[in-house]
Amino acid sequence: MDTKSNNVNRLLIAKGLRAFGDGYVSLLLPLYLLGLGFGPLQVGIIATTTLVGSGLLTLLVGLHAWRYHYRSLLLAAAALMAFTGLGFALLTDFWPLLLVALVGTLNPSSGDVSVFLPLEHAVLARVVADRQRTATFARYSLVGSLLAAAGSLAAALPATIVNLSGLSSTHAIQAMFALYALIACAAGLVYRGLPKALATEERQPLAPLQQSKNKVYTLAALFSLDAFAGGFVVQSMVALWLYQRFDLSPAAAGAIFFWTGVLSAASYLVAVRVAGRFGLVNTMVFTHIPSSVCLILLPFAPNLSYAIALLFVRSALSQMDVPTRSSYVMAIVTPAERPAAASITSVPRSLASALSPFLAGWMLSLSSFGWPLLVAGGAKIVYDLLLLALFRKIRPPEEEK
Repeated sequence: MDTKSNNVNRLLIAKGLRAFGDGYVSLLLPLYLLGLGFGPLQVGIIATTTLVGSGLLTLLVGLHAWRYHYRSLLLAAAALMAFTGLGFALLTDFWPLLLVALVGTLNPSSGDVSVFLPLEHAVLARVVADRQRTATFARYSLVGSLLAAAGSLAAALPATIVNLSGLSSTHAIQAMFALYALIACAAGLVYRGLPKALATEERQPLAPLQQSKNKVYTLAALFSLDAFAGGFVVQSMVALWLYQRFDLSPAAAGAIFFWTGVLSAASYLVAVRVAGRFGLVNTMVFTHIPSSVCLILLPFAPNLSYAIALLFVRSALSQMDVPTRSSYVMAIVTPAERPAAASITSVPRSLASALSPFLAGWMLSLSSFGWPLLVAGGAKIVYDLLLLALFRKIRPPEEEK
């Protein structure tokens, strides 16, 4: 196995480990907070705070990544992830938990919104050829989605722990946060195998972004709108809606999100073929709009079966833009700009979506109808139409040949 393939595989393994932890944490987080006596609004506040903290840290790292080796930054991020897990395992008061949520890596979403993202994207874009880039990002997303789906099933483990050990539900969930810390340590060991000197080719650019600044900032603004909409339907808040609307158990929710994860994973493979034929931007837009329609219809589902069907259709379509979006951003900027571009276009997924879980929690505290789903679907359609209008003529080099 050559060195580049080995580096890619290490990133895929680390991505899978982190995704597994995120998969069950996003479902257990609202249950843990409700079990501590907090209400839906406070759950939303903590989810919002995790996104704010992740966004600020991701922006900071992306703008200054060229100063350091990627390996060192990834190891530091893994240490922060371990600290986050231990913090939630040991603390029970609202304000200390809020502080850990702000500075940590906790992810209330089914997608990756952490500081790891711009670093791993920049490394992947460097070590693979342009024509392999979209397929590599699809593999990256595929591994993350499958392992996140497996992690969703692990959300049923606290109930098993309670039955076998007699521990309280709160203590059982705390054990899962401790496991999250151990997963971070395992990811750190994987990152240690990366080359120490892995960094951008240009060590001292005049600015993080130069010739691609306008394109990146415009994409960041558009992704902000999409991220704001997506914040209403992060996995923790959708799980909270399902718990309230259909009185769902954690095990049942875990099974549902397992299959949504599997469907999302399958869509990544399809996205590569679709993008190869119709282009990256068209793939992002025309697979995203039908998934947003499913979100709009979801609050009107008369029973759980209809709701699950809509969630499944949405999952089969909504994530096809993930590998294509990552590949597109890396394609239209220079190699030296990639860490900053990945960061600046990823940060909106945390910062712009940060207010949304708070608003979603507030809406769900007033009614279980599903207003957050309705708002999210409408805003996402607006984003898709704007993206198509502004970027359909800006094509990556491999599409121009």
